[in-house]
Parts: sequence; C-alpha cells; structure tokens
Amino acid sequence: MSGIDIKPDAQGKVRDLYDLGDKLLLVATDRISAFDYILKDEIPHKGAVLTQLSLFWLDLLSDVVDNHLISADVADLPDQFKPYEDYLNGRFMLVKKADMFPIECIVRGYLAGSGLKEYQASGTVCGIKLPEGLVNSSKLPEPIFTPSTKAAIGDHDENIDFDRCAEIIGRDNATALRDLTIKLYTTAADHAAAHGIIIADTKFEFGVLDGKIILADEVLTPDSSRFWPGDQYEPGKSQPSFDKQFVRDWLNANWDRTGEPPRLPQDIIEKTSEKYVSAYEQITGRKFEF
Repeated sequence: MSGIDIKPDAQGKVRDLYDLGDKLLLVATDRISAFDYILKDEIPHKGAVLTQLSLFWLDLLSDVVDNHLISADVADLPDQFKPYEDYLNGRFMLVKKADMFPIECIVRGYLAGSGLKEYQASGTVCGIKLPEGLVNSSKLPEPIFTPSTKAAIGDHDENIDFDRCAEIIGRDNATALRDLTIKLYTTAADHAAAHGIIIADTKFEFGVLDGKIILADEVLTPDSSRFWPGDQYEPGKSQPSFDKQFVRDWLNANWDRTGEPPRLPQDIIEKTSEKYVSAYEQITGRKFEF
C-alpha cells in the first residue's frame, strides 16, 4: 500500500520516485525485497527508519562529500502532496536531481555474502586477491571497493572489478568513487563501532551535479548494509544482524527458491521491524518516533 493516490514516475523495490521538474521526491515505503523479489508482506515503520537513518548519515558525512538533500520537512512538500503529509512525514526526502553513475559503489570491511562465496572459490573478491585463511565474517586487512552494475528490478546486479568499473564510467571517475566510498565507509564504521555496531559492508550511489560528485539515494541503512552487533561478533560463522538478512535466512529455511516467495509469518514481520528500529536507535542514540 503506497499511502498516496498519485502514481510515481518511477518505482524501485522499496522507493517511489516523483519527478517534480527541478527536483525529485523520494518516498520510502514499507516494502521489503529479498532475492530479487518484492515480498507481499510489508514491514511496519521500515520506510521511516530508512529515511530517518539516511538523514542522520547525510548530516554526519556532509564534511566528506556533498549530498542531494534539499528538505525532509513536510512544510516543504509541494501542494499536490500536502493531503498525504501524515503518511509522508518521516519517510520522504526532497532531493536535487543529479546525473547518476550506473554503478553500485560497494565497500566491504568483512567477508560475507557473495564476497565470501567468491573468496572460497578463488581467494579473491571482485578480482582483489585476499590473504589465505580468512573465514566467514573475517575482518579484512583493509576495506575494499567492490563495485557492481545496477540491475533492473528482477535482475541480478553483477559484481565487477575496478578495471571494468573504469571502462563503464571512466578511470578518473572510478578512482574518485573508490576513494570516496572507502572514506565514507571508514568514517561511518568508526561512528557505528563506538555505538556497538559493526558495519560489515554497505553500498553508496553517486551522481554529478554542477560538475561535482555528490552522494545520493539511501545511505547506510539496514537495506543497503550489513549491520552486526559488536558484542556478539565471532568470526567463522554467520553473524546475527540488524538488517534484512534475518528475512533472507527465514526464506532460505522455508523456501526452495522456486516460484514466488512464501508469505512471512507475523512474528517474522514484527521481529524484522524491531531490528530496523533497533539499528536506528543504537546508531543515532535517538528514540525512534513512531
């Protein structure tokens, strides 16, 4: 349920986008995706958590790179969206339009997910040779930039190496995005660690506005990152998480990946919502306002 009777100009797995001419309205819904499917069940408060956490990080990281944010205040909503301000409050951002790079800028500080699978097969992640003897959830010697292509809904993103990234967007741009991605990650990871959370990996998206690279889209949310509780970290196994890995794990245990995904049980829906809220509160030190 979108909560708005105005048809979006574009729709992602989670976000609805409205083109306002000189700017965009991004609305984070409560939809959740897994394994390239948008699940039938929504996660209460999820869209608001994604937006509020992104706003927190955009502010914290503004000294590292400029971003696309104009406002998240309902007073600045265009007139046609005013009737929906109760729904939109806390889950929208008015943002500047940018010429977006067709690259997901992924950075990994720990070995997990597709990176772990590639390492186990070849000792590399996106073509980067890593030391021998690493295990599931090992901390890497240093964060690595492992970009991917952006896929349409229903398709898989493709992990690529730095040279392929440079072919797509140019070597100077690829170098700039790599350096920015790692700087943003290390800054955010230091903050999160001080609040008891490990950011195992995350992805950023960048665009160009007035000749400058800016940070855009969601930033360091449970949808775009792996968040692990620092006090439970134990290399050699999968970690408990604050992110949607919880839903992926339930699906892996209850679905053979053929046909449509099953509906989520109510307790899984509620627990997932609690995990999103907990991530927000622990990272920001603020109480989440429902």
